[in-house]
Amino acid sequence: MSRYVTTTVAAAAATLLLAGCEPGAKMSTQTGFRGTGLEQIVDVSSIKEATALPPEPYPLPPDGGPTAAQTYQNVKVLGAVSAERFNHLMASITQWVAPPEQGCNYCHNPENMASDEKYTKIVARRMLQMTQTINSRWSSHVQKTGVTCYTCHAGNAVPLNVWAVAQNSLGTGTIRGNKRGQNTPDPNVGYASLPSDPFAAYFQGKGNIRVASDQALASPNHVVSIKDAEASYGLMMHVSTALGVNCTYCHNSQSFRAWNLSRAQRGTAYYGIRMVRDVNENYITSLASVFPANRKGPQGDPYKVNCTTCHQGLPKPLGGRSMIAQAPSLKGPDMLTAAPEVGPAEAIPAAFRDPSSMTDKTEPSPTATQK
Repeated sequence: MSRYVTTTVAAAAATLLLAGCEPGAKMSTQTGFRGTGLEQIVDVSSIKEATALPPEPYPLPPDGGPTAAQTYQNVKVLGAVSAERFNHLMASITQWVAPPEQGCNYCHNPENMASDEKYTKIVARRMLQMTQTINSRWSSHVQKTGVTCYTCHAGNAVPLNVWAVAQNSLGTGTIRGNKRGQNTPDPNVGYASLPSDPFAAYFQGKGNIRVASDQALASPNHVVSIKDAEASYGLMMHVSTALGVNCTYCHNSQSFRAWNLSRAQRGTAYYGIRMVRDVNENYITSLASVFPANRKGPQGDPYKVNCTTCHQGLPKPLGGRSMIAQAPSLKGPDMLTAAPEVGPAEAIPAAFRDPSSMTDKTEPSPTATQK
């Protein structure tokens, strides 16, 4: 009898342990030289397929003729665009963003299209500026593929994947029952026990992600402590989930911190994180007084973007397909590409010769030429 019970308990324990694994077929792709630990291993059943793109409302008309500013009143962002192409873009945005039952009326008063009385028009105008900035200043991340409103909205008035400051993240004033935002399974961090809200620190603030150090505590030569690794790992879990990849998509497991061993995708991600900060700080948070209460989170801040907002489980948003050709006015004006935040470009080779320099606050950043 006792042997039967022991066998049953062992079988139950084995089943429980296996439940934490991911059974099923896996696909392995070598992304670097053999023996360098650069392999992508993904669960075939979890690979997402890019959805079909919407057709254009009608063919893009030729450029030229009267401008939008000459034709309509109160055109503040796209005034230099020809009226014909302005109309084409408005028809596209209606298709990409507005609820079908509202159409143009989602942003405009049909009795006075020039009026700014609807908050959605104020927001849309700022989002046009944001999109132009992403396609110009942040071309280090979006490359020539670019983005349009559809990249994030995908036919929804509000993108499906957004975030706001969590309900209990500001503290309760007591240590009893306060998990400090972690040790609770959360999809934001792959259901790990890591801090479940890495967004406020890294996608709104400028939290330093460089945690590799040989010292337990922060020091003058290293700006964060080993403890901060938990929050950084939480952010990395989000990035991994958002792109549907694992760590070696960017990093070499031989040395996660070494830029010279990493893939070019790590440099693209570096600029992507800073692009998200720019978007949240300068184009969304700045509209806090414009958004109504139902467009804000539990702490009263507007819903903001993270990696999932655009990527939606894919390594490249929309599967790498570009829609910018049908909306050329969203390319934006020529603008200097965002530069690395720390150190001149020539500092990178020097850091490779002195690996210890990568652990302190002078750690160099990648340059656009690393891609």
